Amino acid sequence: MTPETVPSDLTGQLLIAMPGMGDPRFHGSVVFLCAHSETGTMGLIVNKAITELTFAEMLEQLEIPVDAAPDLPVCFGGPLETGRGFVLHSAEYAPRTRDAAEDGTLRVDNRFAMTATLDVLRDLADGHGPKQALLALGYAGWGPGQLESEILRNGWLTCAASPTLVFGRRMDGKWEAALDSMGIDPLMLSSEAGHA
Repeated sequence: MTPETVPSDLTGQLLIAMPGMGDPRFHGSVVFLCAHSETGTMGLIVNKAITELTFAEMLEQLEIPVDAAPDLPVCFGGPLETGRGFVLHSAEYAPRTRDAAEDGTLRVDNRFAMTATLDVLRDLADGHGPKQALLALGYAGWGPGQLESEILRNGWLTCAASPTLVFGRRMDGKWEAALDSMGIDPLMLSSEAGHA
């Protein structure tokens, strides 16, 4: 693979960590890419549940009434800003704010969006939130060219993201499901660079 073969825009795609991933924080990770450009990349890990904290407990900590709150998964979204929450959700939702220009929502594509404001948590808590969602604490980020370099070193595979896979409740099977969506048997992957 050469730099020319890494797509210039991976926004809305999934990264699948290869077995030889050098960074233990990303071992076995599936990362949804919210933004990818020449200035850098931002994504959320969607398959590492935080078991010590439920969505309802987090709402209570934020003093948001838990009226009709769904039982959403809470994920370790990545090693950056781990005290900050990001809601990855279906694209039909828009926060009920007074100023639509400041709703804090990043429209990824026609299936996915990401909101990082309390408005989405309030809407979820009172039953007016998105149809599909997961909460991530923290995010993963790469500087210009950094992710492309990791892909070229066989650190990641990329594949299309599906709402079924991204929003699926079962965290422990997402890595295998992402590989299966590409027709790859996890047992056939090698941790040696260049031998996938």
